[in-house]
Amino acid sequence: MNYDGYIEYKAEKIGKESTVSEIVRLVVEASNTKAPIAKIADKVSGIFVPAVIIIAIITFIIYLSLGQGLSLAITTFVTILVVACPCSLGLATPLAIIISEGVCATNGILIKKSEILENARKIDTIVFDKTGTLTYGKLKISEIINYSSLEDDKLMQLVGSLESKSTHPIGKAFTDYLEERKLKNLDVQNFENIAGLGIVGVIEGEEILLGNSKMLSKYEIQNNHLEDEKVLAEKKNSIVYVVKNKQIIAIIGVNDIVREEAKEVIGEFTKAKVDTIMLTGDNTETAEKIAKEVGITKVISNVLPSGKADTIKNLKSENKFVMMCGDGINDSPALASADIGVSVNSGTDIAMDSSDVILTKNDLRSIVNLINISKKTVRNIKQNLFWAFFYNCLMIPVAIGILKPIGISINPMIASLAMVLSSITVILNALRLRK
Repeated sequence: MNYDGYIEYKAEKIGKESTVSEIVRLVVEASNTKAPIAKIADKVSGIFVPAVIIIAIITFIIYLSLGQGLSLAITTFVTILVVACPCSLGLATPLAIIISEGVCATNGILIKKSEILENARKIDTIVFDKTGTLTYGKLKISEIINYSSLEDDKLMQLVGSLESKSTHPIGKAFTDYLEERKLKNLDVQNFENIAGLGIVGVIEGEEILLGNSKMLSKYEIQNNHLEDEKVLAEKKNSIVYVVKNKQIIAIIGVNDIVREEAKEVIGEFTKAKVDTIMLTGDNTETAEKIAKEVGITKVISNVLPSGKADTIKNLKSENKFVMMCGDGINDSPALASADIGVSVNSGTDIAMDSSDVILTKNDLRSIVNLINISKKTVRNIKQNLFWAFFYNCLMIPVAIGILKPIGISINPMIASLAMVLSSITVILNALRLRK
């Protein structure tokens, strides 16, 4: 309720682009896919149904040959078919999957394929991007080392104007800097994003390069400021070199905040004996500082986007079941290459499109929840399949009349009631997943 003043709002996404529409679309898509474990029920039913029909026909013939009468033979034939109806087998898998998808959506986990719910429990290696994934991605300018004759504000106006054209999380730190100091964006021409290295553009007739140390190597620019870079890196800064006329005119340290839940989540995976790896394009010193803070022991740094995808492929070639968690354009090849790609909702559209799972709550604890839901879902499906199949196998001999000598027999009406109770048992067991 707004008692005083006014509220100004902007609709960033409407109609089919809205979050609710996206949730509906993903849930429908996931519901229309079939988990691999569902094939077990299909195979069982493919053998079980013909077998039951054959047993019913043989029983019918035997009853007639023993002179039991046509009425009793038909009744027994129908009773076998009714009591062995594989309704519960058909419900066992899809019902558990649908309920689990709902639980995931409620917990801010959107999955694109049903098979994710089965496969997530198999994960033994999780690879994390750094910026925007293990950290919030809300970067701030922490330090400016200016080697040029330009004033800091003019230098940052050049840098911020160029960064305003970038989609990388670092770019937001510079645009925020300009807004805070009310500095105008300058006109940028010939802008180019060099994946994994930096950005290039022409401002006021001069080419400006912004990027990491690999960019310096690509453009054959001599770096005489390694000591300054080391000092900034030790403070957990991401390093941005500013180059003009083939000369480094500044080094800017950009700092990020580690997610408060990151250490807890990494600890959970360590206890569960799941390997965790940091995979980043950032410099080694900064990456190792962040990794140490959250508890990750293996760090792969200074990696290009193609290198990230190659790293995932190498891990998979070692028979590891790999999950990749990232948020940026640079992560999209790795997200697509992983067995399961997870994107945080604050990430870029291409990263979310390349991933199998989207975390709408931007909370890494959702990954732990996904794996736990996966384990419980598969266990529930196996329970459903066991009891459905066990029940049918148990009731068929009764329907045939094997227990008639001891006074136990059933007719089609009782058989239909027993069939319904079997399905209800499976439904109630699947509904336990909601808790």
